Amino acid sequence: MRRSILLIIVGLVALTGSLAFAQSGTASGSERKITSRVAPNYPELAKKMHIRGVVRLEAVVRTNGSVKSTRVLGGNPVLVDAAVEAVAKWKFDPGPSETTEVVQVTFDAQ
Repeated sequence: MRRSILLIIVGLVALTGSLAFAQSGTASGSERKITSRVAPNYPELAKKMHIRGVVRLEAVVRTNGSVKSTRVLGGNPVLVDAAVEAVAKWKFDPGPSETTEVVQVTFDAQ
Protein backbone atom coordinates (compact mmCIF):
# COMPACT_ATOMS: atom_id res chain seq x y z
CA MET A 1 0.00 0.00 0.00
CA ARG A 2 2.75 2.47 0.96
CA ARG A 3 4.68 1.58 -2.17
CA SER A 4 1.70 2.31 -4.45
CA ILE A 5 1.13 5.69 -2.74
CA LEU A 6 4.80 6.52 -3.20
CA LEU A 7 4.60 5.53 -6.88
CA ILE A 8 1.57 7.77 -7.36
CA ILE A 9 3.35 10.72 -5.75
CA VAL A 10 6.49 10.13 -7.82
CA GLY A 11 4.34 9.97 -10.95
CA LEU A 12 2.63 13.24 -10.10
CA VAL A 13 5.99 14.88 -9.52
CA ALA A 14 7.22 13.67 -12.90
CA LEU A 15 4.10 15.07 -14.60
CA THR A 16 4.47 18.55 -13.16
CA GLY A 17 7.91 19.07 -14.70
CA SER A 18 10.40 21.54 -13.37
CA LEU A 19 10.48 25.28 -13.75
CA ALA A 20 13.26 27.64 -12.77
CA PHE A 21 11.03 30.51 -11.69
CA ALA A 22 10.71 30.52 -7.87
CA GLN A 23 7.35 30.89 -6.09
CA SER A 24 5.53 33.48 -8.12
CA GLY A 25 2.24 34.11 -9.80
CA THR A 26 1.10 35.51 -13.07
CA ALA A 27 -2.21 36.36 -14.60
CA SER A 28 -2.77 34.84 -18.03
CA GLY A 29 -4.87 36.79 -20.52
CA SER A 30 -5.98 39.06 -17.72
CA GLU A 31 -7.44 42.51 -18.04
CA ARG A 32 -6.86 43.23 -14.35
CA LYS A 33 -3.38 43.75 -13.04
CA ILE A 34 -2.23 42.03 -9.86
CA THR A 35 -1.32 44.79 -7.40
CA SER A 36 -0.36 42.68 -4.38
CA ARG A 37 0.82 39.07 -4.26
CA VAL A 38 1.30 36.85 -1.25
CA ALA A 39 3.94 34.17 -1.73
CA PRO A 40 2.73 30.66 -0.90
CA ASN A 41 4.12 28.73 2.05
CA TYR A 42 6.14 25.90 0.56
CA PRO A 43 4.59 22.69 2.02
CA GLU A 44 6.95 20.63 4.21
CA LEU A 45 6.16 17.44 2.27
CA ALA A 46 7.07 19.19 -0.97
CA LYS A 47 10.36 20.37 0.56
CA LYS A 48 11.24 16.89 1.79
CA MET A 49 10.41 15.28 -1.54
CA HIS A 50 11.90 18.13 -3.64
CA ILE A 51 8.55 18.63 -5.36
CA ARG A 52 8.21 21.62 -7.63
CA GLY A 53 5.77 22.67 -10.29
CA VAL A 54 2.94 24.98 -11.28
CA VAL A 55 -0.57 25.21 -9.89
CA ARG A 56 -3.12 26.87 -12.21
CA LEU A 57 -6.13 28.53 -10.61
CA GLU A 58 -9.18 30.40 -11.74
CA ALA A 59 -9.85 33.33 -9.41
CA VAL A 60 -13.13 35.26 -9.26
CA VAL A 61 -12.15 38.84 -8.46
CA ARG A 62 -14.59 41.30 -6.86
CA THR A 63 -15.01 44.86 -8.09
CA ASN A 64 -12.77 46.12 -5.27
CA GLY A 65 -9.92 43.82 -6.41
CA SER A 66 -10.11 41.20 -3.67
CA VAL A 67 -10.40 37.50 -4.51
CA LYS A 68 -13.90 36.13 -3.96
CA SER A 69 -13.22 32.48 -4.77
CA THR A 70 -10.79 30.16 -6.51
CA ARG A 71 -11.06 26.95 -8.51
CA VAL A 72 -8.16 24.61 -9.18
CA LEU A 73 -7.47 24.05 -12.88
CA GLY A 74 -4.41 21.85 -12.42
CA GLY A 75 -1.24 21.17 -10.54
CA ASN A 76 0.42 18.84 -8.09
CA PRO A 77 -1.99 17.96 -5.24
CA VAL A 78 0.81 18.46 -2.70
CA LEU A 79 1.09 22.12 -3.78
CA VAL A 80 -2.57 22.98 -4.41
CA ASP A 81 -3.61 24.00 -0.89
CA ALA A 82 -0.67 26.38 -0.47
CA ALA A 83 -1.40 28.00 -3.84
CA VAL A 84 -5.12 28.44 -3.09
CA GLU A 85 -4.34 29.96 0.31
CA ALA A 86 -1.86 32.44 -1.19
CA VAL A 87 -4.04 33.53 -4.14
CA ALA A 88 -6.98 34.14 -1.79
CA LYS A 89 -4.87 36.95 -0.28
CA TRP A 90 -3.89 38.57 -3.60
CA LYS A 91 -5.23 41.98 -4.65
CA PHE A 92 -6.05 43.10 -8.20
CA ASP A 93 -6.80 46.51 -9.69
CA PRO A 94 -10.39 47.58 -8.98
CA GLY A 95 -12.81 47.08 -11.87
CA PRO A 96 -16.38 47.90 -12.89
CA SER A 97 -17.56 44.30 -12.39
CA GLU A 98 -16.45 40.90 -11.11
CA THR A 99 -14.02 39.15 -13.43
CA THR A 100 -12.56 35.68 -13.68
CA GLU A 101 -8.76 35.59 -13.91
CA VAL A 102 -6.60 32.57 -14.64
CA VAL A 103 -3.42 32.69 -12.56
CA GLN A 104 -0.57 30.33 -11.91
CA VAL A 105 1.64 29.87 -8.88
CA THR A 106 5.06 28.33 -9.48
CA PHE A 107 6.91 26.37 -6.82
CA ASP A 108 10.62 25.68 -7.17
CA ALA A 109 12.35 23.41 -4.65
CA GLN A 110 14.29 25.46 -2.13
